Amino acid sequence: MSNAAVETPSEHALIEVSRKDLPLSCPLPGAPVWNMHPRVYLPIEDEPSHEATCPYCGARYRLI
Repeated sequence: MSNAAVETPSEHALIEVSRKDLPLSCPLPGAPVWNMHPRVYLPIEDEPSHEATCPYCGARYRLI
């Protein structure tokens, strides 16, 4: 059995979000149903780097 469908956090592209997307939650609206996990809010605006990583799926976000 192949693990091709399983992504690790290092495989995630950086997702750029803007202030209109705040408060930022993961998964984002429109995410495929099979990839859903409990919604988690990420305090990206409080981070000095303005970047956040989802603790469930490893998706990486950057506030632009």
